[in-house]
Formats: sequence, structure tokens, C-alpha cells
Amino acid sequence: MKKLAIVGAVIVLLFAAIIALTNMKNSEKLKDNPYGTNDLNQSTIDLLKDENYQNIILPDALAEKIESGEGVVGYFFSPECMHCKSYTPKMMPIADELGIQVNQLNVLEFGDTGDAYGITATPTMIYFENGEEVARLEGAAPEETTRQFFNDVVLK
Repeated sequence: MKKLAIVGAVIVLLFAAIIALTNMKNSEKLKDNPYGTNDLNQSTIDLLKDENYQNIILPDALAEKIESGEGVVGYFFSPECMHCKSYTPKMMPIADELGIQVNQLNVLEFGDTGDAYGITATPTMIYFENGEEVARLEGAAPEETTRQFFNDVVLK
């Protein structure tokens, strides 16, 4: 019985140590995060330092850009979406190569905003001009389709 109590105590201590280390690592990642809050889903925290997710925009800032009338690319993604995880690392280098600013909105953190733009699946990229939606690209599109969207719609 005594051995069982010792083993149980060791297991509890190991779990406590794992939780403490995870919290320390998360608090380090959360410093100066673009979301303006530390109350984020773990999958979002895991993307904070990912080079492909450095153009995060908050819902109010995106709405303001769209309302300004300038051409705006909104990219609606979820860090838990397997299609987003495979598409974003392919799409962002193309956007960078073409000099296109892609404003990334995390619908996991801001789900109501996705609803406001009619987002039914992720990833979804929408190009806005003069405050209106011009075109959208849904799903993990092939590289050629992404290039065509950027060239024919955004850079036209």
C-alpha cells in the first residue's frame, strides 16, 4: 500500500511539472502577441511564432481596412484546420513573392467575424475592393489556382 502511494505521488508530481513547464512555455510565447489577449486556444498559441502566420489582423482592423475602400485580401483560417495547415505554407510564399499583403483572421478565436463574412469553410480567402467582396477562394487550392487568384483578381 505504501509503494502504491509513493508511485501515485510521483505520477502527480510529474503531471504538475508538465503543466508548469507548459504554462511557462506558453507565457513566453504569449508576450507581445497580436491578439491583444492571453486567453487563446492552445492551437493558436502554437502558431504565434510560425513564420506563415505573422500577418494576423483583428476583426475591427479588418473591417476598418475594408470600409476604407482600399483593396484588401482577407484570409480566414483556423489553427485546428488541417487544410489551413497545409495550404498556408504554400500560399504565403506566393503572396510574398507577388508583394501582396494577406490579412490573416483566426476564426477559431473570432468565430462571429467569420460568420459576418459568410465563412462556411476554412481556409477562405476573400478580396475586397471599394468596401465590397470582389472574389473568394475557398479550400486548399492548388498553387496554380492561388497564383491565378492573386494575378487575375488582386493584381489586375
